[in-house]
This record gives sequence, structure tokens and C-alpha cells, in this order.
Amino acid sequence: MTKLTHVDQTGQANMVDVTDKTPTVRTAIAEGYILMSPATIQEVINHTNKKGDVITTAKIAGIQAAKKCADLIPLCHPLALSKVDVDFEIQPDFNRIRVQAMCKLTGRTGVEMEALTAVSVATLTLFDMCKAADPYMEIQGIKVLEKVGGKTGHWRHENKQIDESDSQ
Repeated sequence: MTKLTHVDQTGQANMVDVTDKTPTVRTAIAEGYILMSPATIQEVINHTNKKGDVITTAKIAGIQAAKKCADLIPLCHPLALSKVDVDFEIQPDFNRIRVQAMCKLTGRTGVEMEALTAVSVATLTLFDMCKAADPYMEIQGIKVLEKVGGKTGHWRHENKQIDESDSQ
């Protein structure tokens, strides 16, 4: 039977000890989507949302969230992130906004949770800022696209081809 990493010998929750792991450069990229009405998409494009610049606010929220990941996810290691980037692609033909986050550091543990948290909070912020215009919005497809570093090396989501420029 495989030993569970987040449970100790007595079955209690346990933060994994990464002290002896070799620090490596680690990067993770995650994405998610928020679907909204065509009118709400136009408000975002035209900067006419009553709450202000929704993209800039969501970008800051995503970056802040990545930095606070260990405060939100039990047993998650606090990390000294060296880079967090949150990007948005408005896709009016699909009535959605794609959110992509990249987190990077040199450390002993991966940054997938930080990238996922950044995407999650950025899409939640978009929802919060646009909910008066469109309460029917949906957040979908949050997932890790790619991770680099550590024992597993380079991994890409099997259903996603990432442009090499995305993983820089």
C-alpha cells in the first residue's frame, strides 16, 4: 500500500517535511475561464463596468492570492515566490475570459497550488465585479497546464498544447 504523504503514522494530518529535498527552479502554469453574457464582455472590453477596471483588479487579486496560498490551503508550504504573473485573454467569440497564471521560485516544493489559487481568485474577482451585470456567469475549466522542476521534471497537461512563449 502506498504511504500517504499528508498523514502521519497515527492517521493525523501532517505537513510533508521537505527539508532534505534539493532546491530546484520550479514553475507552474494554470488556467481557467469565466463565461459571461456578450453585453458583460463588452463592458469589460470598453472599461464601462460600474465597479471600475475589472481586469486590473482581478490581476492584482490573483497575484495576492498566490502569495497567500499557504494561508488558504491546509498543509500547503509557505513559499517565497520569485515571480507571479496573471494574464487575461478576452474571447468574445466564446463569451468568456481566459485567465492564466504562472508562478515561479527556486525551492523544495512545487508551485501548482499557487498557480491554481491565482486563477481561482482572479476568476472569482471577475465574477464579483461583473455580477450586477450578469449573475449567470460561470467559472469553468480550472486546471494545471504545465509544471517544471522537482523530481517529476517537466509535465504538461495531455489535453493542452502550450506555446513555448507561455512557459517563459
